[in-house]
Order: sequence, then structure tokens, then C-alpha cells
Amino acid sequence: MTALSQCYSVVMQRLEDAACVPERPASVRLLAVSKTRSADEIRALAALGQRAFGENYVQEGCSKALALADLALDWHLIGHLQSNKCREAAETFDWVQSLDRAKLIEPLNRFRPAERPPLNVLIQVNVDGESSKSGCAPGDIAAIADAIARTPRLRLRGLMAIPEPTPDHGQRSAGFRRMRSLFDALISLHPDVDTLSMGMSEDFELAIAEGATMVRLGSILFGPRGMDREQGTQP
Repeated sequence: MTALSQCYSVVMQRLEDAACVPERPASVRLLAVSKTRSADEIRALAALGQRAFGENYVQEGCSKALALADLALDWHLIGHLQSNKCREAAETFDWVQSLDRAKLIEPLNRFRPAERPPLNVLIQVNVDGESSKSGCAPGDIAAIADAIARTPRLRLRGLMAIPEPTPDHGQRSAGFRRMRSLFDALISLHPDVDTLSMGMSEDFELAIAEGATMVRLGSILFGPRGMDREQGTQP
């Protein structure tokens, strides 16, 4: 057994164990964060059964998607999306998890190829109000969600957040609970939404305990690499 396969097996078991709690999601989807990882590393993880991969940068993600076009993979953009990258994002990715302002909706909808399914979209929320982080204010979610729901080439799937990385687990859990409340409120307005993306390598079990349906894991799968984090890096 390779180190990668062993890590993947352990992570999948931890995900299963964390989700086996009353009133929690029956299953939690794993997004493997592949920022800075090579196409060969991604291919090796895909061979173990992983299909969803997250990239922080549009250009890097497009390059990898092209190199791995022979595989049936789902590509997620999880980093900050600049307006001038909407065409590439809409044409390449299956999901954009980092839509944080209404001005991105029209170009993403316009550039999404007609022959492809609608682009899955999560609204990124700055749940802790950090000035250094992207994400809309919680009070803006409803208006952005309504605008997404009116577009034919986008599909509203839910919310994404990167709560403040405090060492205090109680504070982290509180941030995750706030996101769950916002998610439940969104479901009341848009019953088809199904995805709450939150939780990374160091706190994904806390996130699952508070209602995450998707976690974004990088270093715990691939091993550490420099100062990389599994969150959307600011430009």
C-alpha cells in the first residue's frame, strides 16, 4: 500500500465515522484540494476512486483539467474569482464555490457552454467578517441566491465558507454553527440547495459535526507542501 492510498483510506474512514452521528448528514462528500499538486499526483488519487478536485487558481485548474481530460473528474474552483477570469472558469470548471458578489453571475451565465450542464455554484460567505477574506456578508446571501436562481446556465447548490482559523475549537464550532443556520435559512427559500462546503484538514470533523456536507482536504491527503492551505488564497 502506498502512502497516498493509506492516507486516502484513513481519511475516508474518518469521514464515515464523523458522519455517523444522529441528525448529521448521512454522507459527506470529499473535495481533494489539489492546488500546487501535479497532474500525476491527481491521477494517482483518482485511481483510488477520488473524483472531485479543488483548485484555487483558474489558470492552474484549466491546465490540469486539460492534462487529465481522459479522466471523468469534477473540477471545483475554490479560490477568489476575478471578473476577467469568468470565461475560463465557466468553460472549464464543474463547480464554482467562491461566488461572492452579484457582478460575477451574468458573465458566468453568459460564458457557460450551452452543451454542458449548468455550472454548479456555491455562495462564499465571510461568516466571521474578516477583512482579509473574500466572501459576501451573511445579509447579502438571499439577494445573490435569488439572482443565481434566475439564470438558466447556473445552478445554485448552497454555501461555502472559510471560518476564522482560530486554535480555539469552540470558536471554530461556533462559526460552523452560524454557517449551518445560514444554510438552513437558504433552504427555506431555495429547497433544492444541498451543499454546505466547510471544513479543512485540521477541523473537518468539527465541521461535519455542525452540518457540513462537503469538506475540502489537501495536506491530510497529499502531505504538507510549504505554506499551502486548503482555502481560497487572496490575490
